[in-house]
Amino acid sequence: MPITDILEKNCRLYGDDVALVEINPEMPETKRTTWKEFDLIEPSRAAYYRREITWNVFNEKANRFANLLVERGIKKGEKVGILLMNCLEWLPIYFGILKTGALAVPLNFRYSADEIKYCVELAEIDILVFGPEFIGRVEEIADEISKGRLLYFVGDGCPGFAEDYNAHTANCSSQSPKIDVNDDDDAAIYFSSGTTGFPKAILHNHESLMHAAKAEQNHHGQTKDDVFLCIPPLYHTGAKMHWFGSLLTGGKAVLLKGTSPKTILQAVSEEHCTIVWLLVPWAQDLLLALDNKELNIADYDLDQWRLMHIGAQPVPPSLIKHWKEYFPNHKYDTNYGLSESIGPGCVHLGVDNIDKVGAIGKAGYGWETKIIDEQGEPVKQGETGELAVKGPGVMTCYYRDPRATAEVLHDGWLYTGDMAMEDEDGFIFLVDRKKDVIISGGENIYPVQIEDFLRTNEAILDVAVIGLADHRLGEISAAIIELKPGVECTEEDIQEFCKKLPRYKRPRKIIFADVPRNPTGKIEKPKLRAKYGATQLVAAQNQG
Repeated sequence: MPITDILEKNCRLYGDDVALVEINPEMPETKRTTWKEFDLIEPSRAAYYRREITWNVFNEKANRFANLLVERGIKKGEKVGILLMNCLEWLPIYFGILKTGALAVPLNFRYSADEIKYCVELAEIDILVFGPEFIGRVEEIADEISKGRLLYFVGDGCPGFAEDYNAHTANCSSQSPKIDVNDDDDAAIYFSSGTTGFPKAILHNHESLMHAAKAEQNHHGQTKDDVFLCIPPLYHTGAKMHWFGSLLTGGKAVLLKGTSPKTILQAVSEEHCTIVWLLVPWAQDLLLALDNKELNIADYDLDQWRLMHIGAQPVPPSLIKHWKEYFPNHKYDTNYGLSESIGPGCVHLGVDNIDKVGAIGKAGYGWETKIIDEQGEPVKQGETGELAVKGPGVMTCYYRDPRATAEVLHDGWLYTGDMAMEDEDGFIFLVDRKKDVIISGGENIYPVQIEDFLRTNEAILDVAVIGLADHRLGEISAAIIELKPGVECTEEDIQEFCKKLPRYKRPRKIIFADVPRNPTGKIEKPKLRAKYGATQLVAAQNQG
């Protein structure tokens, strides 16, 4: 069953219930909404931009866009790109595309004009829908990408090189186009995060999307009464697939723009959110604000908040221990996944396994896992190897890249490129990215292990460990350390702290600097390697 059928079901069963809420605390006063729904909010809660739509309106908006696409000649198998910040229009546009049998192609909001052009051409996008934040970037490439393509603008003040989404959809039918869509039909193209190189186009079918919804609901037990707070960008599989659990049960979701601790707690309190998915940096910032007495839990209504879960990156056990000091009654879960395996859930910890914090968990609902050596054979329990996963959410292929597809797909198994080990209880621990492993003097050094250790230092806010070239050892490990605000710490202090590690695991170089992360919370190690690898090369040349 395609996931668009779930939207239709929710419309029939819960049509007048709120489906989506958009909150933007940073919206200027002059831009704030005058929608009827906003006028009904109590004055104490009307201090920020807020919109909401019901399931009926959600479905009607999706149908209007679907019918517009059909009028413009879009057929099954063609592609429609989405270049929007999180907003109330995002998901109806996505579902409108799916209802036509076309493929939705979400684009990263951080892409430069050249990267947008690259992705539009690689995915063979026929129509691009974009928002006001991207006018400059799209205008820069409009003459090139508009040849044979339509550009639709979502927002006020449509630029001359695009067509007005609101004006065109307003005149379209709000009834379903009733196009037959099957589980085996292609549904979406997602782009990899690019943390290990330029993004690849990942093709998924409708079965993948539907299984993501089932897995999410199975893992976290969403009911109609749950309210999901969605903060990460919807272009990424992680955020959207977690929301699919709410879609499956007809629950409300809140799209929050802004990641400050105060904004998050205010949204949880005022919207009565029960499930929140955080990235590690946001959780760290929230804890720091509580530690520094910048926020007081007693000022917020948080009793209904039942689940906090984190994904997209390894989670330091020290963070969860600290979290439970403030929120002792929270259930906690972590999810592991890739865009190639339709986002989160192919491995998950499970809400009752708090004693295994640090692990990514076991195979998720409907999934299989194995840890393999270089020959593709399973390793012994406790040994490190590459994690492979198999299930209904594995991608169809890397679009238009058979060579890259053949490198990672083997008899239905997806080779993830992540190094992992399984403990005696069957729980899987991530060790590192295969490409991030540092080989120093013949020893394999796994940066995540060192990063987890360094994060137990109370002076450290964030850390990334990378390999730098060395003429004698091949590579040495370097720790880029971001200190907490106002904290003093020296290289000697870090070196003394690291004496608890085996000698070969101790970072050979300490660099105090900010740790860059992409919108999904992953450390951008290629940027660090490019920056500090080049710095090291210049220093070596100067010494020579």
